[in-house]
Amino acid sequence: MQQPKSYVRTDENGAIRIGGTGVLLDSIVAAFEQGHSPETIREQYPALTLEEVYGAIAYYLANTEEVESYLRRQDALWSEWRARTSRLPPTVIERLRAKKSLSSP
Repeated sequence: MQQPKSYVRTDENGAIRIGGTGVLLDSIVAAFEQGHSPETIREQYPALTLEEVYGAIAYYLANTEEVESYLRRQDALWSEWRARTSRLPPTVIERLRAKKSLSSP
């Protein structure tokens, strides 16, 4: 008997991804909750097969509480990252301004 397919995996950073792709479960769940059909979601993420999209949705529906907890943790991580990076100087902008001031007459 064949092993059942696993449509999601947790990567080394703790993010849940679909199959062997880099597509986050977060994205599929968000699209599904917004009312997009699996076929439309598949069009938005060409790296996925329709089977993988349905598999990800089935995983979400079978593990709603766990996935919702994961999504809250992801939101907290993103909030922390945004707060941390907002305190950093925008180095690219500063370098461009410095370069412009050097080339100005």
